[in-house]
Amino acid sequence: MVGGLYRYVRNPMYVSIAAAVAGQGLLLGQPRLYVALGIGAIPVAAFVQLFEEPTLTRKFAAAYEEYCRNVPRWLPRLTPWRPERPGPSGV
Repeated sequence: MVGGLYRYVRNPMYVSIAAAVAGQGLLLGQPRLYVALGIGAIPVAAFVQLFEEPTLTRKFAAAYEEYCRNVPRWLPRLTPWRPERPGPSGV
C-alpha cells in the first residue's frame, strides 16, 4: 500500500532535503548552497539507482515495478497515484 507523499514522488525525503537547501540558497542569497546541493545530489542519486531501487525491485517485484512506472523518482506528480485494487472477488 502506498500512502502520503509517496503517492506523489518515490523519494520524498531526499526531495524535501534538496528543496530545503535550495530554499536556503534563495533566501540567504548564497550560490554556494546550490553548488553543495549539486555535489550532494551525485552520491544520493547513485545510491538510489544502484542500491535502493534494485533492492526494492528484488523484494517487491512486479508491485514495485508498477509503482516506478507510475510515480516519478524526483519530480512530484501533480495528482496522487492511486493503484488499482482488485475487486472483492479478486478480479
